Amino acid sequence: MSIYVDADACPVKSEIERVGSRHKLKIFIVSNGGIRPSANPLIDTVIVAEGADEADKWIAERAGQGDIVVTGDIPLAAKCVEAGAQVLKHNGEILSAENIGNVLATRDLMADLRAADPFRQGGGRSFSKADRSRFLDALERAVRRAGR
Repeated sequence: MSIYVDADACPVKSEIERVGSRHKLKIFIVSNGGIRPSANPLIDTVIVAEGADEADKWIAERAGQGDIVVTGDIPLAAKCVEAGAQVLKHNGEILSAENIGNVLATRDLMADLRAADPFRQGGGRSFSKADRSRFLDALERAVRRAGR
């Protein structure tokens, strides 16, 4: 069992390190660069080539049954769910076979709406302490499920 982290713009790297270290899990922090490597021997910092979705491709090629993937990227999440991995968003939301189709459809709909209306950009709410807490709880539960 390993934890794969889509690390670009990931606000919960320290929480992942804390939980992963407690359970002695291998953690892969994957990005295009700009991430300071950890001294923790359980953490591999993987720097992929520049380019769109290179980190996503690296994770999707490796994550599978028994692994946990942390990402906010919905297409990556769909690939990892299909491969049998547990997927968590940064706010603790679980993406699974039961909900990934709806999440993908909503993402695509919102992209179409933003493209059709130049004034409908950005949005969303900021990352909160409650999101961080939900994430920690969800990650702990995911690790326990994967260990069964």
